[in-house]
Amino acid sequence: MSKNENAFCRPQMAVLVSRLYEPRRFIQVVAGPRQVGKSTLVRQATGELADMPVRYISADEPTLRSANWIDQQWAIARLEAGDKKGAVLVIDEIQKIPGWSETVKRLWDEDTRTRLPLKVVLLGSAPLLIAQGLTESLAGRFEILYLPHWSFVEMRAAFGWTLDEYVFHGGYPGAAPLIVEPTRWSRYIADSLIEPAVSRDVLLMSRVDKPALLRCLFELSCRYSGQVLSYTKMLGQLQDAGNTVTLAHYLELLAGVGMVRGLPKYAGDAARRRASSPKLQVLNTALMTATCGVTLAEARKESEFWGRLVESAVGAHLANAAMIGECDLYYWRDGKYEVDFIVRTRHGLTAIEVKSGRVPPAHPGIAAFTKAFKPRRSLLVGGDGIALEDFLRQPVAYWVGAN
Repeated sequence: MSKNENAFCRPQMAVLVSRLYEPRRFIQVVAGPRQVGKSTLVRQATGELADMPVRYISADEPTLRSANWIDQQWAIARLEAGDKKGAVLVIDEIQKIPGWSETVKRLWDEDTRTRLPLKVVLLGSAPLLIAQGLTESLAGRFEILYLPHWSFVEMRAAFGWTLDEYVFHGGYPGAAPLIVEPTRWSRYIADSLIEPAVSRDVLLMSRVDKPALLRCLFELSCRYSGQVLSYTKMLGQLQDAGNTVTLAHYLELLAGVGMVRGLPKYAGDAARRRASSPKLQVLNTALMTATCGVTLAEARKESEFWGRLVESAVGAHLANAAMIGECDLYYWRDGKYEVDFIVRTRHGLTAIEVKSGRVPPAHPGIAAFTKAFKPRRSLLVGGDGIALEDFLRQPVAYWVGAN
């Protein structure tokens, strides 16, 4: 069993290798949050390419690169692709270059016309920004390989983690060796993951007039992960909060860099879902625990906090599947009745309730939702239902698919 993320190969690596061995068809875009192993995966994949030159460059510099830099690097890669075997150009952190999509489109189309066998891989840690550039300029020229946060199965295989370690520390492979030093682990998550994503990646995606508010909203979302919180209540928790439209926009930006998101209420009506109070959900439980000031042993003794961690771990498992398009994710509430998660796929609806301790035999929320919307199945995770470990060991499609 490997205990190193550089030796562990995520399943997407084999997919990328297969695509790079194919005749030149599409730009390969590897997108996902910070520190999920995008660069490592691409290096692993390109290392499998026999007799094919690979040029790996990165725009992750203190001073933003310009579009001219792409031209220069592309020209060098073209020389390496001069023979019939071709070459691969990898550009990391592409979203940091202003006007990158227009430049890539022009160069890619030039190579298409001249039939130059130069294959291109783009990496980016702001999925929403990458998607905007692709749809605006590169329609029909790319396919995306999205890397979500690491699952329990991956962290166990790569590092031998227990279930409790995963629930508390989440799925950041780069931080895994540090969990034996809790203070050091927390500082790494805060300084190397949270701070760059909030202060750099988000600001690249959109104009942010109130960066302090954005940061406070992120902290609030982590603190209240697993809870429904209206925008009006958020206003009461934050200083200089602006208005609800601003908060909703900032929450979308945080989702766009793969950190937290607000789950809409399922109501069978798109307009009503958009207007609903969001259920806050981290995409990696490390974002909850890195700043909470307690250790794993201490958190395990606090039943209420541990219960929220367990629900957030289930929610993150589902939300990461939703981020790669496997499903749509909601919550449901009607008066005193509530269901933690509603998953919608082409196969229908699945209602999921999460319990971290003993639960009563009746589940009125599930019963009320079933009566109103007739889901194809309902699941209880924890308590007297599916064991949490069993749930996290299987992909979401296993639980909500056609089987």
